[in-house]
Order: sequence, then structure tokens, then C-alpha cells
Amino acid sequence: MNSILAFLYFILLYGGGEKGGLLDVNPGLIFWTVITFIILLLILKKIAWMPILKAISEREEKIKRDIEEAEKKFKEAEELHRRHQQALEEAEYRVRQLLSEGREYANRVRDDIIAKANVEAQKIFESARLEIENQKIEAMNELKQIVADLSIQVAEKILEETVDKDKNQKLIDQLIQKLPKG
Repeated sequence: MNSILAFLYFILLYGGGEKGGLLDVNPGLIFWTVITFIILLLILKKIAWMPILKAISEREEKIKRDIEEAEKKFKEAEELHRRHQQALEEAEYRVRQLLSEGREYANRVRDDIIAKANVEAQKIFESARLEIENQKIEAMNELKQIVADLSIQVAEKILEETVDKDKNQKLIDQLIQKLPKG
């Protein structure tokens, strides 16, 4: 404190109206410059420094909140991306599963249709074979009946007339022509 008083005394004694050069030390000017600077510093501290510090502090807090919010949004986006990726993989798996089931079902239906067609073809074949067999038996029975009838007719004719060999041949030819054709 003594040094400050000594400095002030020195400035008051030697400060003031002396004129010197540009590089001369003027203690009065130094004193008033320091006093003005301190007063300005106190005024700025009271008026501007606190609002500036407050604005800087608020800005810093806002930046911190924005960074935290951005990190939070980024984590949410990553989680959403992961869930979407998982849902996409599940959907792809389900599609592959459905396609596989569809192929299996189509193969079973195809095999069933082929089996039914084979059974139906076998039934048709068997039915046709039985009908051919029945028609063959029926034709044989008709042929036997016709042969029996012809034999009886020939025997009756032979018994009715005794004819020579030419007449017998002619009679047989006539009877053969009367046979149903087909």
C-alpha cells in the first residue's frame, strides 16, 4: 500500500503540464490512463462482463445439450436401423420359408395329380380291357351260335335233299354268304 501511495505522490508531483517528446514518459498521463482503464474495467465488469459470461455459459450449455441430443438421436437412429435391418432379415427369411413351403406344396399337389391320373388311367385301361374281353366273349358266343345254326341248317338241307357234290358246295357257299359280315 505504501508503494501505491508513493507512486501516486510521484505522479502528482511530476504529472501535469510539462511538454515532452513522443518518447518521453509523462507520469500524469500514465496515472490517468491507469485510473481510466481501471474504471472502464469495473464498468465493463458490472455492465458487460457478466452478460458476456452468461451468454457464453448459456451458449456452452446449449452446445452441450445439442451434442447430447445429437448423440441421443444418433443412437436412436442406429437402434432404428438395427431394428429395420433385423425386420428385413426376418422378412427375407419368411419369404424364403414361404417359397420353400409353396414349392413343397406344389410338388405334393403335382405328385397327387400324377398319382390320381395314373390310377384313373389304370381304371380306364382296365375298363377298356374288360369291355374288349366282354365283347370278344360275346362275339365268340355269337359266332358259336351262328356256326351251330349253320351246322343245323346244313344238316337239315343235307337230310332234306340228297344232292351231288356240286350242289352241296353251292349250298355251303350260299349259307356262308348269308352269314353276318363284320
